[in-house]
Amino acid sequence: MPDQALSGESVFKGNPVSIGVCHGKVYVLRKAKLSIPHYQVPEADVQKHVERLEKALAATRVQLNAVQGQVCAAIGAKDASIFDAHLLVLEDPTLIESVTNEIREHKVNVEFAFHEFAEKYIETLGAIDDPYLRERAADMRDVSNRILNNLMGRTDHELRDVHEPCILICEDLPPSELALIDRKAILGFATDVGSKTSHTAIMARSLQIPAIVGLQDATHKITTGSHVLLDGYNGLIILNPTDQTLFEYGQLIRRQVGLEEKLRDIQGLPAMTICGKRLTLSANIEQSSDTQAVKAFGAEGVGLFRTEYIFINRSTLPTEEEQYQSYREVAAALKPAPVIIRTLDLGGDKMLSHLKIPTEMNPFLGWRAIRYCLEERDIFRAQLRAILRASAEGNVKMMYPMISGLAELEKANALVEEYKTELRAEGIPFDEKLEIGVMIEIPSAVLAADSLAKTAKFFSLGTNDLIQYSLAVDRLNEKIAHLYEPTHPAIVRLIKMSADAAHRAGVWCGICGEMAGDPLLTPLLLGLGVDELSTAPPLLPQIKFLIRRLKMDDARELAEFALNCDSGKEILERSSALAKRVAPGLFETYIPK
Repeated sequence: MPDQALSGESVFKGNPVSIGVCHGKVYVLRKAKLSIPHYQVPEADVQKHVERLEKALAATRVQLNAVQGQVCAAIGAKDASIFDAHLLVLEDPTLIESVTNEIREHKVNVEFAFHEFAEKYIETLGAIDDPYLRERAADMRDVSNRILNNLMGRTDHELRDVHEPCILICEDLPPSELALIDRKAILGFATDVGSKTSHTAIMARSLQIPAIVGLQDATHKITTGSHVLLDGYNGLIILNPTDQTLFEYGQLIRRQVGLEEKLRDIQGLPAMTICGKRLTLSANIEQSSDTQAVKAFGAEGVGLFRTEYIFINRSTLPTEEEQYQSYREVAAALKPAPVIIRTLDLGGDKMLSHLKIPTEMNPFLGWRAIRYCLEERDIFRAQLRAILRASAEGNVKMMYPMISGLAELEKANALVEEYKTELRAEGIPFDEKLEIGVMIEIPSAVLAADSLAKTAKFFSLGTNDLIQYSLAVDRLNEKIAHLYEPTHPAIVRLIKMSADAAHRAGVWCGICGEMAGDPLLTPLLLGLGVDELSTAPPLLPQIKFLIRRLKMDDARELAEFALNCDSGKEILERSSALAKRVAPGLFETYIPK
C-alpha cells in the first residue's frame, strides 16, 4: 500500500535492484490472463498435437536464439548467457516426455497438457528455499509463456510499440522482453513481483536502467499517463512528486555521483584501516563469466566459487573435463589472485532432478553437501580431480561445505590424497601444496574449531547457515523471519570463537555469507578478528570505502561491547552508528518524507 504524504504524493515501496533516479510519465502494462483451452482429442489427432509441441519448441528455440544474439551484441556475452538456462528448458527430456505422455494417455490438447506440466514445475521451483533456484521459476515462466504463445498463435508486441520516453510499470518483466525494449524510450521500470537475484534484475543493472521490483499492486493503483519519480536507490515510486521532492532528488543524484567518483578512486587501493590493519576483500561467484565483475569491482580474488551451479540447469552430470575447464578458466583469468573453490553443496533444497535422491523429512539436516559427496564417490571423485587439475594454475584453494567435525575433514582429505596419487600416475600436473579449508556453518564446527584448525588451512564462515542452524530459524518463513538476527549475541560469540581458534593455529578466518556484504556490520566483523570478507562483487567498493575510514581501536571497542551485550538490537545499533559516523556518505540516500 502507498504511504500518503501531506503534499498529496503517493509513495509505493518496493525492492531496489538497479540504482538511478528518473521521472516522467507512466506506461502501465497489464497483460490479459492467458485462457488455456481444455478439450478431449480424438485418437486420430493425438499425433498432431505431439507434433504441434515439437514445432512450438522449435519456434521458441529460434526466438530465444535471436534474443540471445541481440543481448550479446548490445551488452555482452555474460548477460547473454542468462538465456542458456531458457534454452536448456527446451531440451529437457522430462518436459517433452511428460507432456507427450499426458497427450497420449489422457487424450487432451497440447496447450492444456503443457500448461499443466509447466505450472507444476514452476510451483515446485518457487517453493524451494534457495534464492538462486527459486528464481529459476521465473525463467521457466518466461519460457513457458513463449511456448504457449507459439502453440496458440499469440504475439506480444506492446513493448515494441513504446517509443515515447516513459517509466514502465508492469506485473512482471521477463528478461526476454526486457532485452527487446527501446532503451531510449524506457527510462526505468518497476514490477509488482520479482527479486534482487532475478535475471531481470541482473540485466537491468547491466543496461543501467533504474529498476524496482516487488511493488505488489502498483499496476492496480497507478494509471498510464500519471507522472511519477522512480528512486532506484531506495526502491520508491513517488506518484505526483512535488517541486520540493524533485529538488531533493536532484540533491540526492549529485551526492550519489560524488560517492561513485570516490569509490572509483579507491578501486586499486588496499582495504586498509586508518591505523594500517589490512583486510582481504574477495568476491563470491557462480560461474566463469563472473570473473569480469571480480576485476571490475576491485576484488582481491574469489573467496567463494559456488560449484553447484555448474551442475544445475542441465539433464546430465558435468564431466570431470567440463568442470576442469570451468575452474581453470576462472583461475587463469584471475591469477595470481587466489580462487577458493567450494566443493559441491547439493542437498537440502538444491537437488538435481536426474539424480535419484530419497525424499527426506528434513532435508536441511539431512543428506547434503559433504555428507552427500562422501557417499557419492564417483561424483566427488570427478570434482576433486577437476579441482586438483585446475590447481596447476598456482592460485587455486579448495574448501568443503557443512563440515561438522574433524572426522569429515579427514575423510575428504584422504580422498584428495588418493586422487593426487592417480594424477601423478597419469602424469597430470597439479599443485602439490593445494590449500584446503573448511566452511564453518554448523555450531558443532565452531565448538570443534581448535581441532579443525590443526588440519584446515583456513576457515570461511557461511553466516547464512550458521545463523539458521544456531537460532533454529528458517529466515524465509514469514512467521519466524524476524527471529533471524545476524547480531544475536550467540552469533557474535560464535564468530569470535571461530576467529580466535583459527588465529591460535596460525590460519586465517574469513566470512563469505551475507553478513560480509553489509557495511553496517563491517565495524563489528573487523573488531571480532575476521581477516577476509567475501561478498557479491558490486558490494565490495562500499565495504572498502568504510574499512579505509575505520580505526581498529574503535572496532575492537565495539566488539568488546557486543561480546558482553545481551541484546542483538543494541549490538546492531552500536555497529550501525559507528559505520555511519566514519562513512556518512554511504548511507545518505534516503529522502525524508
